[in-house]
Amino acid sequence: MAKTKKAWFCQSCGAQHPQWMGQCKSCHAWNTLVEEVLERESAPTSWADPQAGLERAKAMPLSEVDRHAEQRHATGDAELDRVLGGGLVPGSIVLLGGEPGIGKSTLLLQIALGLGEKVLYVSGEESAQQIRMRAERVGLQGKGCHVLAETSTAKILQSAEQLKPSVLIVDSIQTAHNPQLDSAAGSVSQIREATAEFLRYAKARHVPVILVGHITKDGHLAGPKVLEHMVDVVLQFEGDRHHLFRMLRALKNRFGSTQELGIYQMHGHGLQGVANPSGLLLGQREEGLSGSAVGIPSEGMQPLLVEVQALVSSAVYGTPQRACTGFDTRRLNMLLAVLEKRCGFRLGAKDVFLNVTGGLRVEDPALDLAVCAAILSSNADIPIPSGMAFAAEVGLGGEIRPVHRIEQRINEAGKLGFDHVFCARQNGVKAGTMQGVQVVPVRRMEDLVTALFG
Repeated sequence: MAKTKKAWFCQSCGAQHPQWMGQCKSCHAWNTLVEEVLERESAPTSWADPQAGLERAKAMPLSEVDRHAEQRHATGDAELDRVLGGGLVPGSIVLLGGEPGIGKSTLLLQIALGLGEKVLYVSGEESAQQIRMRAERVGLQGKGCHVLAETSTAKILQSAEQLKPSVLIVDSIQTAHNPQLDSAAGSVSQIREATAEFLRYAKARHVPVILVGHITKDGHLAGPKVLEHMVDVVLQFEGDRHHLFRMLRALKNRFGSTQELGIYQMHGHGLQGVANPSGLLLGQREEGLSGSAVGIPSEGMQPLLVEVQALVSSAVYGTPQRACTGFDTRRLNMLLAVLEKRCGFRLGAKDVFLNVTGGLRVEDPALDLAVCAAILSSNADIPIPSGMAFAAEVGLGGEIRPVHRIEQRINEAGKLGFDHVFCARQNGVKAGTMQGVQVVPVRRMEDLVTALFG
């Protein structure tokens, strides 16, 4: 019989320490160490066959491994299937993270009811009656979905063994706990051990498992970092709760690309995939206003046209303010420094506010040129002519840098009626007409200022 092993874990970063100390050596946080049980006296696994773990593993040559692709489970959600790379892989474990109220549970309930197969939906945060009410509220119906309100991993896996579902959904991993550990649910050791149990079940029974994970105030998944290493796929569900649009990103995917992006629109009847996000994002744009520009970022493999709004005004309180919504504030400060140093615009004593409409957060540097154009337009109070779009990165020297898949971006702009696209000269696209769009290559920020304002 193995002895009970204990250690001290930091509740902030998850670092392990052999004894208590006031400050964590990893993240330097104070008074965050909590004693947790690592391993208790060995006990047989309650859900698995007692003889299952006695079989000796056998190594085999790589050339003899069956290379036949696994048959994926189509979820019935086109956006999710594209982000996953074609559907759920049998035996895989997927971690879905997102802010509270963003729609994680609604999305998974839609998947559970839309699969058309036997699905076990486990909730440690809601009762079965609450889940039924939410399903009726969004108008979902399905006979293959079984609901279980439980937090014990042993009872969850026992129910899964009896039901034998095609997909197991656990909402959330922070509420699951192993009864053999003395620590509370949501602690580092509980999250790690619960995830390990679901991982063993997924691999042993060849059943895909979807776990819901909470995130911290910093936007990172709660729990130890090893949690993201243990799972096969990490999905991030993000967006502004006050807007209709939601984005689904793949931060890690062992079975497909991490470049895909799924876009949803929140309705009273649930989440609905958006087939033409650019048209919806620009549908409410008002022409003739200064400080408004259209950028063409590529979120995933799909180019998007988004509106960037900027407001430049004199600093009222002495210290200039910098505020962004949907854009990196540090990158905004860098672009403002480039405009002041390389182009001579006095923006250091002015407030600058930036907003990417639709509640989306864009990380593609191809939006830099649109941000600069919107700032210059607001500063001069001169509207940018209609039909113009921008797709290029701005360097620290004021140079315009190329971006990938420029032809796809130009084609997307042409489909929505834009007749001019500003891009980098180094992209290799010659000045002229492409797909009915006038391509305007620029080399430096001075060229953009001259082309827009003379």
